[in-house]
Amino acid sequence: MKISKRHLLNYSILVPYLLLSILGLIVVYSTTSAILIEEGKSALQLVRSQGMFWIFSLILIALIYKLKLNFLRKERLLFIVMFVELILLALARLIGTPVNGAYGWISVGPLTIQPAEYLKIIIVWYLAQRFSKQQDEIGIYDFQVLTQNQWIPRAFNDWRFVLLVMIGSLAIFPDLGNATILALVALIMYTVSGIAHRWFIAFIGVLFGVSALSLSAISMIGVDKFSKVPVFGYVAKRFSAYFNPFADLAGAGHQLANSYFAMVNGGWFGLGLGNSIEKRGYLPEAHTDFVFSIVIEEFGFVGASLILALVFFLILRIILVGIRAKNPFNSMMAIGVGGMMLVQVFVNIGGISGIIPSTGVTFPFLSQGGNSLLVLSVAIAFVLNIDASEKRAQLYEELEAYSSNYM
Repeated sequence: MKISKRHLLNYSILVPYLLLSILGLIVVYSTTSAILIEEGKSALQLVRSQGMFWIFSLILIALIYKLKLNFLRKERLLFIVMFVELILLALARLIGTPVNGAYGWISVGPLTIQPAEYLKIIIVWYLAQRFSKQQDEIGIYDFQVLTQNQWIPRAFNDWRFVLLVMIGSLAIFPDLGNATILALVALIMYTVSGIAHRWFIAFIGVLFGVSALSLSAISMIGVDKFSKVPVFGYVAKRFSAYFNPFADLAGAGHQLANSYFAMVNGGWFGLGLGNSIEKRGYLPEAHTDFVFSIVIEEFGFVGASLILALVFFLILRIILVGIRAKNPFNSMMAIGVGGMMLVQVFVNIGGISGIIPSTGVTFPFLSQGGNSLLVLSVAIAFVLNIDASEKRAQLYEELEAYSSNYM
């Protein structure tokens, strides 16, 4: 008896994804239409682009859902994907056009590719494959070959080396936001992998220690000195706004200060959809990094809280799939996807509220950005496939047990 995955679709994940994606289109239109009209462009220009990416994402979800998970576990496929990703990252740094002082975008005709966005799901995929393969055999100093494909470079098998290279690649853009997400997601997956937790605790201690010392050093030396260094100029502005956004309202602190104004304007129930004041040129990047500030201004604290609740519900359902999964790869993959989304929400909310320096990270589903929506959709597709495959395996086991007992 063959059980089709079509009947095992997890609607507690699919429905929130669809709701958030549709809400994202509405928010993109609300945050971009006024400025586009002032510039003499079509009010639908960016929401149309976002909608095309979403339609393509739905097609990808259907295709990935039908794939056999054994195909996704193939090391050769994973190596090829990561090799192509490194090439794209190199091209983005060498020939990409800088945006706000950071490199990371490749223009291909009317499309813009952001390799760093795709790196997040690739790293989750890679770590799930590495950790699940030999969870009990990977030690902190272990460089053994974990693959039978001899043509794959030895370094590919050491997740620490690969992670260091990938995070380092993002740091030189500079793209500290996505680099931070990668590091935190890796820590989450490392925690649940069951591998040498003493090293995890030590690493956390070193990470917090280095972060505290770095912030103290920047505060004592002053961000102005760092801003004179070409590589750190853009990062220095972010730290300047973090320490005191109101000290330079016309410069580095402009975004964060206006983010505060937007959130205060929203009050409990908001100004209403489309009625934001800050999006009309006062808050730059209102449709990307700081979109949730506009959401609070238009929907209010109550509306924004409901949206956050829906996001967290989706994340929890994804993590629950990972907890229930019996296959180690499936478990690590689902938890990694949930961790990726959770960290992205934390970094974005932390940036717009001034809890952490703004890092240019988009808010999942609501920010304008086809690359971000595409990556999130692929991640959702992986989880839907994993959940259906696990359910089908469980049903086969129950049928086999029933057959052996009563036949």
